[in-house]
Amino acid sequence: MTRYDAVLFDSDGVLVEPPNQETQREATREAFRAVGVEDIREEHLDAVMGGKSADALFEVCSVYDLDVATFWDAFEHHDEQSQFDAFEAGARERYDDVSAIADLSVARGIVSNNHHSTIEFKLDFFEMRSLFDTYYGREKTLESLTLKKPNTHYIDRAMADLGAESALYVGDSDSDVVAAERAGLDSVFVRRAHTRDTELSVTPTYEVESLHDVVSLAE
Repeated sequence: MTRYDAVLFDSDGVLVEPPNQETQREATREAFRAVGVEDIREEHLDAVMGGKSADALFEVCSVYDLDVATFWDAFEHHDEQSQFDAFEAGARERYDDVSAIADLSVARGIVSNNHHSTIEFKLDFFEMRSLFDTYYGREKTLESLTLKKPNTHYIDRAMADLGAESALYVGDSDSDVVAAERAGLDSVFVRRAHTRDTELSVTPTYEVESLHDVVSLAE
């Protein structure tokens, strides 16, 4: 018998390489320019790129007298397009060990804070659809900012889809570990190159260096 009913994976930094910070920064600048703001303070770029919380977004938009919904639409468009461009240019790749997921005998899903449409793009671009039974990214709406991890909203939906009662959640950040804990799941923190020296503020159930190790934990 397997130890878990399912394994859920974060996407960026777990299945595919994380986005480049400067690429994200330029996409954010382009979003401001699209709504007529040329002179953007660096701390406001950081605030939008950072946690992308609704409170931070409203505060930044108030400084530039921007309609929040209009700016958010522009940001989401430019952010997503910059990701598509990076994948198509070969600047972001799928990790080689993703192939190990095919060895899992339990249900498999994705839960990401990235756009749902971006997850769909990655599944098609890297030919990964057959590896997963369900997947969730956030909708490109302001409301989605309150639903992203560490909120368990999308994890709960994925678990319901899979009919699972127990699962591993595999991620590469504090918020992933917290979200798993809040959802009552065991967590796996992946030590990729970008997280090699990360000091977590919470303790995951497991730490691994490869998705091959996840298969061993799940079975």
